[in-house]
Amino acid sequence: MTVQTFTVSGMTCGHCVSSVREEVGEVPGVTAVEVELTTGLLTVTGEADPGSVVTAVKEAGYSVVSP
Repeated sequence: MTVQTFTVSGMTCGHCVSSVREEVGEVPGVTAVEVELTTGLLTVTGEADPGSVVTAVKEAGYSVVSP
């Protein structure tokens, strides 16, 4: 298992966090997702492709500012 961290911008509320968590959680290989609203920190556990995680964040309506 690997742990990847990303910084997500544009989240302003709990609904934003839920949207990101849901989209990223559907990426093949993801076993756990943690999203911190105040820092924008997204922590992904599993064997997911980082590009797929970034794409999922974009599909949720947000952007990754640092992988």
